[in-house]
Amino acid sequence: MASVEERMEKAVENCQREWAKIRTGLATPNILDGINVDYYGTPTPILHLASVKATEPRVLSIIPWEKPMLGPIEKAIFASNLGLTPTNDGSCIRLTFPMLTGERREELTKVVRKVAEEGRVAVRNVRRDENESLKKQSKEEDWPEDMLKGETDKVQKITDRFIAKIDELCAAKEADILKV
Repeated sequence: MASVEERMEKAVENCQREWAKIRTGLATPNILDGINVDYYGTPTPILHLASVKATEPRVLSIIPWEKPMLGPIEKAIFASNLGLTPTNDGSCIRLTFPMLTGERREELTKVVRKVAEEGRVAVRNVRRDENESLKKQSKEEDWPEDMLKGETDKVQKITDRFIAKIDELCAAKEADILKV
């Protein structure tokens, strides 16, 4: 059962990683996760090339450790389709997060719900795999029917717990997005 919980926990963590990339109107360095910069021919995450800080609630400052990387970092942010315009002052790049419109907030909540549903599906897939494994094992070892039922009930309780966790995190993220 430990491997089941481990796999379900990874599904929850994946949801959290995806939600961290969704812009809420507040500056967070996590928004830059997944954006790679061409660093001497190697795609490298921005967070490995620069110091990233939220200097104000809606402003991120990106200070590269090597000045020549200002241009490539700026290009990578433009190419990422974050909807943010970087401002380069020669020593650092500033990203200013505009206030979200009501329409944009609704779109983002739909994205949050979609990520949550993908997480729930992943958890249910783990449950299905484990139940199939238990059925196979029960046939091989000739388990009594109530023993198989007890094991599948345990898997269902674990599944319910992780789906509730995803729902709780989803509601918190939606509230964060809808908060003006």
